[in-house]
Amino acid sequence: MTGGGDWQHDLLRELTEEGTGERPPAQAPPAVAETSAAPRPSDDPRLPAPATVPAHTPTPASLPTIDPRLAIALGRPQHGDPVTRRAGAGLRRLASSAARDVTRLTELAGELQQPVTTGRVVAVTSIRGGVGKSTVSALLGRTLSHYRHDPVLTLEADAALGTLPTRMGAETVRWSCGDLARILTPAMQLTDITGYLVPVADGGWLLPASQGRVGAPLDVPTYRTVTLALRRYFAVTVVDCETLPGEVARTAMDTAHARVIVAPMTPEGIHGTRQVLDWLAQLPHSALSTTVVALSAATPDATIDAKTAAAHLREPGVPVVTLPYDRHLAQGGPIHTAMLARGTRDAAVHLAAEAMRRAVKVR
Repeated sequence: MTGGGDWQHDLLRELTEEGTGERPPAQAPPAVAETSAAPRPSDDPRLPAPATVPAHTPTPASLPTIDPRLAIALGRPQHGDPVTRRAGAGLRRLASSAARDVTRLTELAGELQQPVTTGRVVAVTSIRGGVGKSTVSALLGRTLSHYRHDPVLTLEADAALGTLPTRMGAETVRWSCGDLARILTPAMQLTDITGYLVPVADGGWLLPASQGRVGAPLDVPTYRTVTLALRRYFAVTVVDCETLPGEVARTAMDTAHARVIVAPMTPEGIHGTRQVLDWLAQLPHSALSTTVVALSAATPDATIDAKTAAAHLREPGVPVVTLPYDRHLAQGGPIHTAMLARGTRDAAVHLAAEAMRRAVKVR
C-alpha cells in the first residue's frame, strides 16, 4: 500500500525470511465474472466532476472532510504498537513457527480472493454509535481492496455525520448516495461510475452518504437503488450502515450476503449484541449463518474478560474476531495501514476472510 508498503505481503515476507528462508507462493488473480477491471485511483483524490452528468443535474461542490482549521490540530499519527511491544514481537517471531504463520496467512488470502459471479454485499452495523463501526468498515474495505484484483467499493449508508470518509483518508467529498441514485442508468460503464466516487489512495473506491452536513437521513429506497445498481460494477461492496434498529440498517442486514456486527467490549455492549444475534436467528433465511461479530476494544483499560465475552457471543453459532486496542485507531482521523498494530492487521485479515467466506456461499 502507498505510504507504508503492502503490509500483508510484508508480513508474509517477514515470517518467511525469519523461518524457512523461502518465498511464499505467488497467487494467481481470481476469476471474477460480471465485473471489469477498475482503473487504479490517482494520487490526488480531488478529481473533477465527471463529464457524464446530465445537463439538468447540478454538480455538488467539493467539500473537505475535515475543517482545515482543525486539520492542523490532528498531530502526527502514532504506531498502534509501542516501541517496546514491537521489539518484543520481533523476538517472539524468531522463536515461533514462521512456516505455520505463513501457511495460515496464505489460507486467509485464498478466502479473500475467492471469485464471485455477482457482486457481494457485506453490511457492517452495531447497536450504538461510537463503538468503531466505521473503523471496522474502513479496515474491511482496505483489506479486501488490497487482496482482490477486482473492484471493491466501501459505501457509507449512515448520513448522520459519519466518519467513514475521514477514516478512509478522503480529503474531500462531492457526490453522495442520494446524488448518485438520481443519475444512475443501466447504460453506465464502470469508468462512468467511478467518476462519481472517491478513489482511495491505497486501492478501492468510496461513496459517502453525505457531505458532512446535518441533513435528511438516507432512506431505504435510495439505499436499495444504489446498492442494487452498483453490484453490477463491484465484486464486493462493504456498507457502513447506521446503527440498529434504524430502517436502513435493518434493510441492509436483511438483504446483505454477509453481516458484520461490531460489539464494544463492555458488559452492555456484549448484552445488546447478543440480543441482535437472537433476532437474526429468527429471520426466515438463516441470516445468522452469514454473520460475524467483531469484538472491539476501544480502551486498553477494559476490565471485561475478552475470552468470556467472545464465548458468550459464540453461543448462537457465529464466529467472533477480537480487534485489540490499537493506539493508532484510537487517535481518530485517517487510518494509515502501515501504522496499525500487528494484532490489528492480523485481526482485519481474519475478519475480512470470515465475511467473504459467508458472502460467497450465499446464492
